Formats: sequence, structure tokens, C-alpha cells
Amino acid sequence: MPDSTSTPGSPIPAPSDLTEDRPVYVIGGGPGGLAAAAALRAQGQRAVVLEKSADVGASWRRHYDRLHLHTTRRWSSLPGLAMPRRFGRWVSRDNVVRYLEKYTEHHKLEVVTGVEVSRVDRAPDGTGWRLTATGGRELTGRAVVVATGFNHTPRIPDWPGRDTFTGELVHAADYRNPAPYAGKDVLVVGVGNTGAEIAVDLMEGGASRVRLAVRTVPHILRRSTAGWPAQGTGILVRRLPVALVDRAGGLLTRVSMPDLAEQGLPRPDTGLYSRVKDGAIPVQDVGLIDAVKSGRVVPVAAVESFDGDAVELADGTRITPDAVIAATGYLRSLEGLVGHLGVLDARGRPVVRGGRTPKQAPGLYFTGFTNPISGMLRELARDAEKIARKLARTT
Repeated sequence: MPDSTSTPGSPIPAPSDLTEDRPVYVIGGGPGGLAAAAALRAQGQRAVVLEKSADVGASWRRHYDRLHLHTTRRWSSLPGLAMPRRFGRWVSRDNVVRYLEKYTEHHKLEVVTGVEVSRVDRAPDGTGWRLTATGGRELTGRAVVVATGFNHTPRIPDWPGRDTFTGELVHAADYRNPAPYAGKDVLVVGVGNTGAEIAVDLMEGGASRVRLAVRTVPHILRRSTAGWPAQGTGILVRRLPVALVDRAGGLLTRVSMPDLAEQGLPRPDTGLYSRVKDGAIPVQDVGLIDAVKSGRVVPVAAVESFDGDAVELADGTRITPDAVIAATGYLRSLEGLVGHLGVLDARGRPVVRGGRTPKQAPGLYFTGFTNPISGMLRELARDAEKIARKLARTT
């Protein structure tokens, strides 16, 4: 197996250098892509990671400053290298980036930066895959792992009047820390984990008022209870019947969580695991409960429209915040890359993941496009090893 390692920031090799021996191409240099490449290497397979940015872990480098994993260090390591104990139980954003850099070095991964793949097609001879990449390059590999990430393209709803808003409107992807918002009235839209944590960050960082626009009331869990992480429970129940987990989850939240109905966050009327199966992960409390109970973060109705300096809410309320931060999620944006192959469902998600390939696209693998209750990094690691074992058997 060739052992030419291209580190982040290295010059882009010519196509002929990349395509010798038809490697497995891994699209994306985040945790999912790096894990897949390392697992393939451990199986004696050559894998070339193509990353459009200048460094591995690009999306992690852009996250807000205070972010920590909501999954434990122990259950967040990728194949072949544990996260250092000095990172603590809840690993910070900066330490995740350090880990990904060390992971690339430790496994001597072949990473080529500055290469963006725009389309994947069957190779003309029918025995592999052709990738169309930056500068008109065409690369041919025997298999492809798509690992471009769950949080790929920021999504801001096309609210009526959005373009007329005279205040600041940004997506959460552009939020770094509360310093620019000190003394300001800020509306955070969306009460997933990102929106909840940004709202707390703003409150602690000196914003004069923080409101949190809620369309669907979330399930909120303690990150850990008596030392036992919520992720551990997620791992234990992930294969149990949905209705059973819904009932158990309802009982657990009633015992462990205060009723915030008077503050604008009533208990959800749908089950926790039913929500997970529909793509909504519970919010892990990193200060939101206390902030809402104390009135320092105020839940309000969902945003309906904008009008000059005002935001119209679903209950008819009209507010005039200085800034709006939209924690409204991301798109997978896989349509241009593989949509023509018939491998996506109606919501733009891959129809299979891990060691399985679409029936009509053998040799095309996907990882990192779900947000499981058991922890994304843990499942990325498991997917990587399944993909590597499958490809080793087909060599």
C-alpha cells in the first residue's frame, strides 16, 4: 500500500498522482472522513481524503467558542486513537480540533486539502467511481465514502420581510462569542442544542435581553445525572421499541426536570424517542433551565415575519430586537454531489449508511448524516469500521 501522506495545507497533487491504484476516495476531512480513512488503512486499504478547506476539521474550527461535546470523551474517540484524559470528560471545541489534527498525524492519513468534489459518477468502465473536483480534475477510485457532514450548509428560513430587517440577522454558524452583543437586545431563533447554548452564552456574556423563539417545545435532559451521562442511556435504549423508550423518557423527565410551563417551555406532547426518530435530538442542559427559571432567558413564540426593525411572532407579538441569531439548522446539500444517482430520500438524506451501499450504487458509502441519540462521534467510529471491513472483503 502506498504511504505517501499529504498533510493539511500541502500542494494539490496532479490527478495522475492521486488515482494510481484506484484508491478509496473519502470526501470530507471531518471526524467521519478521517475515521473512515484510518479504519481503511488499518485494513490495508489505501484511502485518500479530499477536503475542500485548508485544514482537517474545518466545521469544528468554525463553531462558537464555548462549545463542548455533549458526549463523553470516552465514547467520542475515533478508531485507533483515544482522546487524551487531559481533555476532560466534556471535550472543548479547541481540543476536538487538536485531536483531529493529531489523529491525522498518528494514522499517517493521506489528506489532500483545497480539493472540492462537485459530482460523483460511475466510472466509464463500470468498475469504480469518477469524481469531478476542483479545477476540472477527474479522479477515479474503486469506491467512495461521502462524509461531507451533517452541518454542511447553514439554513435561514425565508421569512416574509426578512430582507427588510434593519437590525442584525445572522445564522448561528457565524456566531463566535457574546462580546459583539454586550448591552444588546438579542432574539435567538430555534431551541435545539445550538440555540439553547448560544442563548445562555449571550445571557452570561452581558446581553441586555435574551429571548428564545420556540416553534416546537424540545425535550430537555440533564447532561448527566449522579455522574451517569445522558449519552449512556441513549446507547442502552437505542434498539428498544420506540413506545417503550417514550414512556420511560417521559417518566424520567418528570422526575428530574422542573416544569417550565409558566416560563413558556411546557413539557412536549410527543415522546422523546419518537422525536429522535424524526431527527430531533433532545436538548442537553448546559444552563438553559436555570436561565429560563430566573427569567434571564425568556422563551417566546416562533418567528412569523419581519417588518423593518420589528419581528412578528406567531402569537401576534411584535418585538424590536437589535439582533437576531438564527439557530435554524443546516442542509446536507448532497443533491448536486450524488442526487442524480437516486441514493437520497425525500428529505435529501442518504437512504443507507455505514457498511451498506445503495442497491443501485455499489461501492458508494455514506457516514455522518444522522444525529443519533447514542452520540454522533461514537456512531461515526462504528460506521468507519463497518465500511472498512466491507471494502476489505471486496478487494
